[in-house]
Amino acid sequence: MLTLKEIQDLMVELKDWSLESNSIIKDFSFNNFKESLDFVNKVGEIAEKQGHHPDIIINCDLVRLSLITHSENAISKKDFDLAKEIDKL
Repeated sequence: MLTLKEIQDLMVELKDWSLESNSIIKDFSFNNFKESLDFVNKVGEIAEKQGHHPDIIINCDLVRLSLITHSENAISKKDFDLAKEIDKL
């Protein structure tokens, strides 16, 4: 489990992610549902490789990812590692 200071320090390394409650969140906009779905499938591949899975909401051309380490019920380094890989897409 990370401290609030550690979380804040790691947040500056991410682009356009925000801290909400006990998760890090990012919204992604696309031109249509198919592009949203393609993105989600790519995120799924990364998540499977890392063994760490985001909460995902798809709303037509908007995808919201929420990262939390469920086993710890807190934000961990795993969440930041996954966010960095997602941002490479």
